[in-house]
Amino acid sequence: MSRKSLQRANATYASRHPRTVRRTDETVRRIRAIVDDAGINYLSVTGRAKSPASFSAKVVRRAEQLGHTDFDPLVEITDQVGVRIVTYTLSDIEPVAQLLGDHYTVLEDRDMGRETASEGRFGYASRHMLISTDTDATGYEASKCVSVQLRTVLQHAWAEFEHDARYKGEVPSEHASELDRRFTLAAGLIELADREFSVIRDTLASGVRERDFDDAGGRIDPRELASFLAGRYADSRFSRVDHYVDTADLLTELGVESIHDLRVELQGVSSERVSRAMGYSFPPGAVRRLEDDLLARFRERFVELPGNAERQDSLRGRLQRLGNLL
Repeated sequence: MSRKSLQRANATYASRHPRTVRRTDETVRRIRAIVDDAGINYLSVTGRAKSPASFSAKVVRRAEQLGHTDFDPLVEITDQVGVRIVTYTLSDIEPVAQLLGDHYTVLEDRDMGRETASEGRFGYASRHMLISTDTDATGYEASKCVSVQLRTVLQHAWAEFEHDARYKGEVPSEHASELDRRFTLAAGLIELADREFSVIRDTLASGVRERDFDDAGGRIDPRELASFLAGRYADSRFSRVDHYVDTADLLTELGVESIHDLRVELQGVSSERVSRAMGYSFPPGAVRRLEDDLLARFRERFVELPGNAERQDSLRGRLQRLGNLL
């Protein structure tokens, strides 16, 4: 393409930008709903539509890197819609990646941390995926593709700080090598901390056993619910704090007002059989496991609770997977 063609591409992108913003917002809502529905714990799911100025700047950088202008920015710049998912622990990255693969066509999947480690060093760590809503997609299409970053909280902190230090501040040449060394050291410590966080989380989950609770009635305390679920579903991950709160409210709507009541209602439900029927490709969160058991026990009554009004279609889909299982 000529330079005039690149300029036309910039103008085309700018004209499309309002639609790109809307698509970004819709994509964030959908991915957040998918991860929430799976019961996977996370810090944030955010998105951004690449601004026209940022797009134009990347076109210039790409031309400089290639040494020519023979490329189509509207096809080769694939992060026009970007979504970032930040989890608490490293062991939650793979389940989220699998979940995206279940709902989208994965065109690219790069583990930047693994690539860095394969070179015998520490540094930038983030998993980058390019996904498409088109089940038959084989390449990038702006109206259907999304660039996704998967990071832990610690990886996100390192990447953001490193970006600010290198690109928003002038580093004297005499300090450049020392800066590299310190960032490498920090990256190594973060990798170690990420592993320890996963061990801590798993240890906490495995150490919880079902116990007696203060069954005053009225509404189950979300903290007691979290403890009960950790004991009942020992192999499941902790869910988001707000999910325990929401589930306590749903239980109240069902008339289940104590842990004792919940135990009684779940007596005839085989959680193992329910999980096999659901056919998960990853261990779901504890709240998700409870919801599946409640679907098996209460069926359409659970689906039609007022608190489930915005997700009844999804719940009915899960209920179909259960069939006649109790």
